[in-house]
Amino acid sequence: MQFHSFDEDYVERLRAGDFRTQEHFGTYFSALIQVKLRSRLQSRDAIEDVRQETFARFYVALREGKILHPERLGSFVNSICNNVLLEHYRSTARHSSLDDDDEQKELPAQAMDMVSVMVAKETGKKVREILEQLPERDRRLLREVFLEERDKDEVCRNFGVDREYLRVLLHRAKQSFKTLYSRNTGSDSPAFTPA
Repeated sequence: MQFHSFDEDYVERLRAGDFRTQEHFGTYFSALIQVKLRSRLQSRDAIEDVRQETFARFYVALREGKILHPERLGSFVNSICNNVLLEHYRSTARHSSLDDDDEQKELPAQAMDMVSVMVAKETGKKVREILEQLPERDRRLLREVFLEERDKDEVCRNFGVDREYLRVLLHRAKQSFKTLYSRNTGSDSPAFTPA
């Protein structure tokens, strides 16, 4: 499956009821939701119920103008699906008997969430692209400290600085990264956080 990027135009076409956009949305997210739910729910009916409820809630949010970041549409749909799934678990737990050992209960699988995996891969790709736009020193510094998680004393030796000046360099590099991240993604939540 090809990972799709979303924008304001896509959301506006959905809101306007454009048939092709709605068809794409339904097909694209149905596939992702079904991959996610197959590892968490045992019955096809339960999977279909959660999928349909996810879409119903999405279209209500769309009509109410609650989609503030079109570029994060995938995360938005995934969070709706997570909420519906949790409600399904609660409902199932309420209605199932603890004494009935013959009845199979639907419990969340420990397998990794495929939608989260895809989002993480896409985010990692974006981070690498942004890192390549930074000056060499900032790029090396962020890689060594955050991605390779090297010892800070070793990083200080590599850069010929003391710990105090390393903090200054890291602060500047993170600020440069944040600026590029915001410009490239439209988001003010960069992947790097203070150590």
